[in-house]
Amino acid sequence: MIQPTSVVESLCFQAALEAGAGRAAAAALADAVVHAELRGRSSVGVSHLFDYLAGLESGAINGAAVPLISVRGGIIACDAGKGIPHTGFLEAVDTILEVAGTHGCAVFLQNNSYTCGELGYFTDRLAEAGLVSLAAANSPALMAVGSSGRRVLGTNPISFAAPTGQQPFLVDQASSETAFVAIREAAAAGTEIPAGWAVDSHGEPTTDARAAVEGSLLPYGGHRGANMALVAEALAGLAGGLWSVDAPSFTEGRSSPEIGMTVLAINPRFADQAFPLRLGAHLDRLSRDYQVRIPGRRAVGAAGKGVLEIDSGLFEKLQSAAQKNTTRKSGQA
Repeated sequence: MIQPTSVVESLCFQAALEAGAGRAAAAALADAVVHAELRGRSSVGVSHLFDYLAGLESGAINGAAVPLISVRGGIIACDAGKGIPHTGFLEAVDTILEVAGTHGCAVFLQNNSYTCGELGYFTDRLAEAGLVSLAAANSPALMAVGSSGRRVLGTNPISFAAPTGQQPFLVDQASSETAFVAIREAAAAGTEIPAGWAVDSHGEPTTDARAAVEGSLLPYGGHRGANMALVAEALAGLAGGLWSVDAPSFTEGRSSPEIGMTVLAINPRFADQAFPLRLGAHLDRLSRDYQVRIPGRRAVGAAGKGVLEIDSGLFEKLQSAAQKNTTRKSGQA
């Protein structure tokens, strides 16, 4: 079904408030999941909001967290206070821009937070502001690396974005063949998953999504994806986050995963003021003359400007979540 983007974002905001988020956190969550939907990343869009709502209700997310930000040289450090990573980042954005504007580069290090959802949300924001950025984050262990078949690393995404004078050039991908939420959705629907996505709890390859949920995801490209997951793990560790294997599950229990995220930001004016336009022209040439698919250039809001196409069942679930406690309170009155 087609719905105005503003309506979906408003419902996401209200649902987060009802689940216990403060206004800043609720606004950040709503903005982030709608951003993912507009980019066609529905697995970390509105459906993923419900993981955050569950975390807020269980106490795994501190909805009233006040990020603690400190600056030392070119490093902006943030303790998320067991809240979501978005509020700390958004509070620090102006400082990141100021430091990068003064020194040519800035590093944002955030720890003690819940999972990041769409990592491209953070790099895209900086690219829109004119910075080249590279981000890495980890997550609770979901992916098998090596011969044990056990979960040892998270899906540990890496994202890169750069201004081009048009839409930012944006790459955002997990280190696994697919996201855990995609496996979970397939399990709920009773559909099979492609070979190479996961192993079962015994470490054996499987196309059974339910068995995969109990097992482990696999890295993309074998050891190459595993290497990138380890790079993301190291950068998340630099920020002070827990290692993936030590982080509590983000879908169970009442404990925050307390993971990390590192964002490197470069001001291209200090290298080449024409870089954004040169990059834009180069990407245009690759797309036009060599038929290269350019990440970040997919149609934003495929249903049309200002509207989103959203599953009717998911929309009804969102509406229910947005009035959950309001309905309960009115019933008690």
